[in-house]
Amino acid sequence: MTSTTSTAAVHGPGKAVGVVDRRVPVAVSAPDPISREGAISQLRRHPEIDLREESGPGTVALLIEDALDDAALTRLRRIVRSEGARAVLVIGAIRESELLDVVECGVGAIVWRHEATAHRLVQAVLAASRGDGDLPADLLGRLISQVGTLHRGAAGRPGAPSLGLAPREVDVLRLVAEGLDTGEIAGKLSYSERTVKNVMHGLTTRLHLRNRAHAVAYALREGYI
Repeated sequence: MTSTTSTAAVHGPGKAVGVVDRRVPVAVSAPDPISREGAISQLRRHPEIDLREESGPGTVALLIEDALDDAALTRLRRIVRSEGARAVLVIGAIRESELLDVVECGVGAIVWRHEATAHRLVQAVLAASRGDGDLPADLLGRLISQVGTLHRGAAGRPGAPSLGLAPREVDVLRLVAEGLDTGEIAGKLSYSERTVKNVMHGLTTRLHLRNRAHAVAYALREGYI
């Protein structure tokens, strides 16, 4: 599989795509040259993108797949866990049974291939570079439904672990699950954006979670939201 890489700027909430704070390396990987070159040409037009050849710590890895198989999941795990990159998955189709696996691999941003415009790709890359989640609304609904089913199946099981989330952590995660960004969450809860970021950093670090989507999945599984 061929890889190419690019760099996207990290924007604070509310900043428009195209206003560069800093450039963030992004590695583009696709199973065929047409898909790879198509993604590269989409990203190259944006000043916050700097194409690179390899992924690694601090890199956003953009992976393009038609469907998810064991090989693709293995690549995702290697990129996130071994190479230390953040991942954006551009996918044609994904089964419900695979969705939680993808989130728990550390993928925080997913884009449907048929929606992969230049703007949408850059939006997902910027979200991933910030550690934010960016899931299509239909996938977020499926994730909530799936995790809810898992939680109901585990209800009442002796020895089930408790996350011990603080009330304000639950409040923040509820709004994350609704798709709000850091600035919108801060406004809803009358917190500063720094406080929201500190809450998310604290709970993801304490619970060894990979990103916002992973945190939402675990909170749903444990019945907090």
